[in-house]
Amino acid sequence: MKQSNLNAQLLREIDALHAQLCEGLADPKRIALLYALRDGETTVNQLAEILGLPQATVSRHLKILRERNLVNARRDGMNVYYALMNVKVVDALDLLRQVLNDNLLRSATLAQALG
Repeated sequence: MKQSNLNAQLLREIDALHAQLCEGLADPKRIALLYALRDGETTVNQLAEILGLPQATVSRHLKILRERNLVNARRDGMNVYYALMNVKVVDALDLLRQVLNDNLLRSATLAQALG
């Protein structure tokens, strides 16, 4: 196989992995969970209390985040502690919020100019 074909195939695989990772971010509750884990590992019950969500909902979303390697789990007796796999994911979320803020400001400016 030619080098260019290998590179194209590799890029497609990377794009697919990238999309899979982004799927993990595609729910407001999961984004809130990632931000809640910013300061360190936490149990499911603590996360449920912090976010005001049922424990079952938090567990379901943590499973999705684990499957996408965004969080990891550590068992200690009866408790399971969750933590970010890489703090850079929250940095990426912060960057996306800056983009969102810029878009909102641009829309507000446009609305004001039209209004």
